[in-house]
Amino acid sequence: MTKTILKANPLMKVFTNTLIKLPAPSNISSMWNFGSLLFLCLAMQIVSGLLLASTYSANLESSFQLVTQIMEATDKGWLIRYIHANGASLFFACLYMHIGRGMYYSSFLYTHVWSAGVTLLLLTMAAAFMGYVLPVNQMSFWGASVITNLFSEVPYLGPTIVQFIWGGVSVDTPTITRFFTFHFIIPFIILALVVVHITFLHQTGSNNPLGLSSSVSKISFNLFFSMKDLFGVLLTSLLFMVVILYWPLFLGDDENFNTADPAVTPHHIQPEWYFLFAYTILRSIPNKLGGVIALLLSVLILYILPFTFMSKMKSTSFYPVNAFMFWSFIVTVILLTWIGMRAVEEPYTSTGQVLTCMYFMYFIASPLIFKLWDFLKD
Repeated sequence: MTKTILKANPLMKVFTNTLIKLPAPSNISSMWNFGSLLFLCLAMQIVSGLLLASTYSANLESSFQLVTQIMEATDKGWLIRYIHANGASLFFACLYMHIGRGMYYSSFLYTHVWSAGVTLLLLTMAAAFMGYVLPVNQMSFWGASVITNLFSEVPYLGPTIVQFIWGGVSVDTPTITRFFTFHFIIPFIILALVVVHITFLHQTGSNNPLGLSSSVSKISFNLFFSMKDLFGVLLTSLLFMVVILYWPLFLGDDENFNTADPAVTPHHIQPEWYFLFAYTILRSIPNKLGGVIALLLSVLILYILPFTFMSKMKSTSFYPVNAFMFWSFIVTVILLTWIGMRAVEEPYTSTGQVLTCMYFMYFIASPLIFKLWDFLKD
């Protein structure tokens, strides 16, 4: 009966071969669960976003009141919006853990898989930024004004690009309409790229903590790993709902409760927590163009990891010095995030500059340390 179904439905056969019968390394840990958690987050964001989009109207003057009405007058509107807003934080938490695991265990050596993943990160950041602007509160309005104005540093075409994005001389209704359009479209592009990402992964197979070659013992993905993923999804969903129901505003800003006022600048403009490390790098560079370049490089530099790796062993865990450097890098990112919450004054400014140098030094020094370690061992 099963063979008949597979012959009649080629898609079912592909699903069986790529997921159920997929050979997976037997020694992968729970750190490999974040892929399935990211798919959960993406599905949750798309569904909740579609529900919110059905009652949203892009307008600088009325969007804030409309969002308030969704929260207060629409049946379960508050729940849907809190799921969508906090779901973005969960998405980035899982995404950063997923990337960190890939860096620690050198999963970036699967070049096509890694490149697709970094592109997914960029698209996710773009969608999150535009979605943050849509409620048109005080912080999101000024955040949009500051970030879009960075395009003015593009040589020759900068002012034209900014005016095109704004649709006028400042952030206004055309800007909100453009952001809403792309915020709606990009998640579906992300979904398509996820399929590409998974396809590349199934061609190469998953990495493993020991960094062993494809000869490592493997078992079928189902039933063991599918049950691990299901347990991770259920546990994460439970913790997420606890946050939604008890602390839905924990990661928010007080300025989010004020409607946008172009005449009053907030005392301290800051983005959501998942952008703070890049925001600190941006403001740590005294030159505006240099800050924009550093901001872009803080993410784009991830693309070079497969090409700068010079070690004989795949797993960082075999190199105590490099493991120490990796965890120092994680601490650096956390401190950059914390500095981004502080005012632009001493000692935070100079500390942010030092941490920015440490952030980029990791990508420069780490390959050299790998090479030196191999040389000393030989």
